[in-house]
Amino acid sequence: MSEQEKRVVGDNDVVSMEYTLTVDGEVVDSSEGHGPIEFIQGQGHIIPGLEKEVKGMALGESKEVAVSPAEGYGEEDPNAFVEVPKSEFPPEIPMEVGTPLQLRDHQGQVFDAHIAEVKEDSAVLNFNHPLAGKTLNFQIKIVGIREATPEELDHGHVHSH
Repeated sequence: MSEQEKRVVGDNDVVSMEYTLTVDGEVVDSSEGHGPIEFIQGQGHIIPGLEKEVKGMALGESKEVAVSPAEGYGEEDPNAFVEVPKSEFPPEIPMEVGTPLQLRDHQGQVFDAHIAEVKEDSAVLNFNHPLAGKTLNFQIKIVGIREATPEELDHGHVHSH
């Protein structure tokens, strides 16, 4: 058996992983058609609950992982809802539940939100991550493992070859 065949994921390894993410029985994201994602293990590039499960997996290994909200995108924050008068929205924005928005504050910082509720004269915006409060069900497969280069570790991300 070669070194690569018995290799398992450890911190500072570059991991190539195929995945499908299902939430509430619906596929919300997948590497299918895009190729595997690559990340440096142990660097916080992926959500904590998934990173914990990937550590120690072998090349070619597959498994199903359920990640709780606490180890995923957090619980939904009830203070992250803001009611905004409809008059403040540009006319091209559809006033429909689920419409994604990007807003900029006075300092130029960008915030993602989506419309949670539409009322007669206002809309309630939800600034929580869309997957906050959800259990994330992943089907994952490790398709590549290699040591990160010193440059990748220094820069904090994977460099394509």
